[in-house]
Amino acid sequence: MRVYLSVLKLRLLYGMQYRVAALAGVVTQFFWGFIMIMVFEAFYEHTSKIPPISLTQLINYIWLQQAFLAFIMLWFRDNELMEMITSGNIAYELCRPCELYGFWYAKLLAQRLSSALLRCFPILLVSFFLPKPYNLTLPPSLSAFLLFLSALLLGLFLLVAISMFIYISVFVTLSPMGSLLVFGVLGEFFAGLVIPIPLMPAWLQQIANILPFRWTADFPFRVYSGQIPQHDAIIGILIQLVYLLFLVWLGRIALNSVLKKVVVQGG
Repeated sequence: MRVYLSVLKLRLLYGMQYRVAALAGVVTQFFWGFIMIMVFEAFYEHTSKIPPISLTQLINYIWLQQAFLAFIMLWFRDNELMEMITSGNIAYELCRPCELYGFWYAKLLAQRLSSALLRCFPILLVSFFLPKPYNLTLPPSLSAFLLFLSALLLGLFLLVAISMFIYISVFVTLSPMGSLLVFGVLGEFFAGLVIPIPLMPAWLQQIANILPFRWTADFPFRVYSGQIPQHDAIIGILIQLVYLLFLVWLGRIALNSVLKKVVVQGG
């Protein structure tokens, strides 16, 4: 465990150095945030039905998406790991005196944390002081905020466990682009990053509820705005824990399986 914590700390400090890239990312995320809000605002103004999620809750949903994008985007990748797998340099990783799954998990977790820490606070701060109705509002209660933090962190751990399957699949395909596209497109859609889950048709919502993606983004953001009641939020957190334990267990088995078949040529 000490090894994994050391890796987490070192990669976190390393990632915090990219402040200029983070500033550019903040500007881009504000741009997309305003576009998405204006699109949904126009939709809400011209609908005759009562939407399942209010405009204020939806705006909170969008700003939280932009602030914690590094926590929820599946297309975020480690090019160094991809290059190691495809080039054969994975042999150096196999020589490390620690389990490879835990080592990579800590590394990927640190990358997402460092990226989010550089970007989330400026976005959250500015969005709070925007004019109504474009501003981010406070959660309905302290307990809702604490449940949101718990769900957000568990969602991050769950997303890293899901992203590990992208790297594991590269051992088989030897091409990262296919895995990134499949996981990225499916993950973003069923996590509610394209269309919020409450606005989807009922049959699509049923599919989204079965898959683990919505528990990484849609669930914690709706807990924040109070769209999901606290009792249901506690049940959802337990579901997140079950998914996390299952995917980590399955990921370890899958990684050990592909490592037994790895052939490194050259040297």
